[in-house]
Amino acid sequence: MTTTQAQTQVEQWTNLAQQLRVDSIRCTTAAGSGHPTSSLSAADLMAVLLVSYLRYDFENPRHPNNDHLIFSKGHAAPLLYAMYKAAGAITDEELLTLRKRGSRLEGHPTPVLPWVEVATGSLGQGLPIGVGIALAGKYLDKLPYRVWVLLGDSEMAEGSIWEAIEHAAHYKLDNLIGILDCNRLGQRGETMLGWNTAAYAERAEAFGWRTLVIDGHNYEEIDRAYAQAVKAEGAPTLIIARTLKGKGVSFLENAEGWHGKALSKEQEEKALAELPHVRSQTFTVQKPEPLQPASAGERKPLELPRYANGQEVPTRKAYGDALKALGAAYPDVVALDGEVSNSTYAEEFAKAYPERYFEQYIAEQQMIATAIAMSVCRRIPFASTFAAFLTRAYDFIRMGAISRANIRLCGSHAGVSIGEDGPSQMGLEDLAMMRAVFGSTVLYPCDANQTAKLVAQMAEHGGIVYLRTTREKTPVIYSPDDEFPIGGSKVLRRSENDQATIVAAGITVHEALKAYEYLKSEGILVRVIDAYSVKPIDEETLFQAADETKQRIVTVEDHWPEGGLGEAVLEAFTQRAGPLPRVVKLAVQEMPGSAKPAEQLEEAGIDAHHIAQAVKALIHS
Repeated sequence: MTTTQAQTQVEQWTNLAQQLRVDSIRCTTAAGSGHPTSSLSAADLMAVLLVSYLRYDFENPRHPNNDHLIFSKGHAAPLLYAMYKAAGAITDEELLTLRKRGSRLEGHPTPVLPWVEVATGSLGQGLPIGVGIALAGKYLDKLPYRVWVLLGDSEMAEGSIWEAIEHAAHYKLDNLIGILDCNRLGQRGETMLGWNTAAYAERAEAFGWRTLVIDGHNYEEIDRAYAQAVKAEGAPTLIIARTLKGKGVSFLENAEGWHGKALSKEQEEKALAELPHVRSQTFTVQKPEPLQPASAGERKPLELPRYANGQEVPTRKAYGDALKALGAAYPDVVALDGEVSNSTYAEEFAKAYPERYFEQYIAEQQMIATAIAMSVCRRIPFASTFAAFLTRAYDFIRMGAISRANIRLCGSHAGVSIGEDGPSQMGLEDLAMMRAVFGSTVLYPCDANQTAKLVAQMAEHGGIVYLRTTREKTPVIYSPDDEFPIGGSKVLRRSENDQATIVAAGITVHEALKAYEYLKSEGILVRVIDAYSVKPIDEETLFQAADETKQRIVTVEDHWPEGGLGEAVLEAFTQRAGPLPRVVKLAVQEMPGSAKPAEQLEEAGIDAHHIAQAVKALIHS
């Protein structure tokens, strides 16, 4: 490159960076809120990236070889939207709709915009998702696209960031480039490390990353760092850029108290006087090579495992068997697990299809992030661990719903029925937590054939889908030819003389059937419903049962009383016009300890004996 060409290039970067700064201020002032100073610090970094290194077709955001740009510091959304304007993707008029009702430009990025693949704003999530996308690019798509992640220095205190850093190094993701905007200031003051860029570098290097420490406002250093990063082999790269928060405006630069504050009109005028005039220049962004991902192969007919009536099989084993069957039929299915695959039985898939299995170790946040990333990359991800340990990743699941992700989660070892391991291993809040996720589906099978059929449906079902499985062996009660539509239920016992209804799911279905036999021996007939679809729940069957069994219902679940099956049933009845049934909820009420599974069910008051007693008490009340 000649001196003249270099000067021209620097002028282009400078012009773009200043336009990004001006637009970040303008749109936040128009909105009356937002994060202009967090946007100004990274403007130079993004200017060089946009015109010189990013390979992206804004007219075809689904191009399989597009680079991926993730703003992990999602509060810098004004900068991202200003970049979209500079690329010609949005107009200046739309830019000024930031944060207004009905605008696509929300306060933090979401996939309402076609160029945004995942929602960010809950800090510590962009890099973990970037790791997952880089995994797909390197090992599945086998395409040369790169994953660029803009990080804030405050979020470097998040544990999820370091889960991502160690996984990226483990999988040698040289297609992943992190850009750390080290502007020293967080929301309330200085960050943990301030401008100690050497400390960030030493930590990342200790995990196996290449690091480059630069002045984030020096175009030559930025350009040189990017040039080195795209040529890196065998390890991911972290560019640690020392920057000034509020860069470009004298009264904002490195000033505390400005985080998340828009400028007033008077302050905007003062700031813009220090910057070039408002412009709407469009900059050319290079398009990717017209390459296609490696062929995964064609789908084949699905042959699910079949289990004989009366056979004793844990539903977690049926999950693993069904997942393996899906792997044989659907080449776009991938599996993830949190280093418990020998317990969740995801190892069945891992052994059969190791190239589509990605071990996530004891890093549940990274596991969910990778699942979301695989969804972005048009795969069908299944992720599994103990139900209890999914609580650690709940914020990722919540944000996954905002990302409109399609992920399938399996939580095993649910409830007190796991036995001797005790409460730290018992998923007792998972139904409540998963029911609360926007647009989620929550399934809880009781036998192996039912589990297999539900797993097959999960592969085709959108949104966040959660399957709860059981540690203990349970008898097979359904035929492998039975169907279990999502949103349905099964009425296992019924007569015209039923005096009450028992609603159960999973392990308690078997206790309910034992209670039925006990009550029948005493001349009391009851209806038994297997509510395997906890969300959406089968309201029609519940309403009919209540009307036909004297408005008496007993729910029984291996879960805390809050937010689980019992409350799903109660919620259904609050939505209908008509009589409210009398509902008795049996659930785990006291903190369990260690005991055998049968002893745990008895101690919790959710075994057959307690179900029968609750029915009789309800009838005679």
